[in-house]
Amino acid sequence: MTKADQIIGPDSFSPRQLPMRQLAKPQGDVVHLWHLDFNRLSNPLNPAEAAQASDLSVVQLRAIRRFYLRLLLGAYLGLPGKDVHINRRIKGRPELAISQAQGELDFSVARSSGCYLIGISSGAAIGVDLEVATRRAGKPLALARRYFSKQETAALSALGAEELHRAFVHTWACKEAIVKASGMGIANQLCRFSVNTNPASRPGVLDMLDDDHAAWRLAMARPADDAIAAVAVRQGGIKLQGFSLS
Repeated sequence: MTKADQIIGPDSFSPRQLPMRQLAKPQGDVVHLWHLDFNRLSNPLNPAEAAQASDLSVVQLRAIRRFYLRLLLGAYLGLPGKDVHINRRIKGRPELAISQAQGELDFSVARSSGCYLIGISSGAAIGVDLEVATRRAGKPLALARRYFSKQETAALSALGAEELHRAFVHTWACKEAIVKASGMGIANQLCRFSVNTNPASRPGVLDMLDDDHAAWRLAMARPADDAIAAVAVRQGGIKLQGFSLS
């Protein structure tokens, strides 16, 4: 399998526009991946909300993300976005109210540089992460020794500088996606499992202390030229279908 076979690129993200109609839920191992670039999307807030948030761009952006998330989930559920109920677990993981999800829909979100990623599965636990592809950590090996497993740190230590930066971002994205799917939270959890650190080979979970690593699947995507995304699901397989909202 070649690298091109493993990563869906920007051309694989089908453009969609508002208003959103009834969306068919992903079936079987299929995962829907939605990429939203808020630099290209108009502000959906009404004038009163926009005026209230004008002095706090972080608050405004949070409101916009919430608007689109509920709108999208509502299209899958056959509900107006305002009627979608989202709860949070103890560790902060957002999830649909049980009465609405009915075990048939799960989601995960990630944000990076004004962009938003929403992963939708057919009820399997899902986690997504979104990173700037050219991100450079100041001290990647020091961070790896602090947060990653010994197996991952050893693999990263063998790389040259440029390869190290790419592999570190790839590894971080995969691990973030897994802890989001598991609902464990990042604290003291990143070192409890290992993933394949090589961006050029098939992504996968190599071992896991508290779960069966073979039950997990990882996939990568490039929703934009300057972005990399990781998707983790606890199911038998994974097939990504990408969409971009414009």
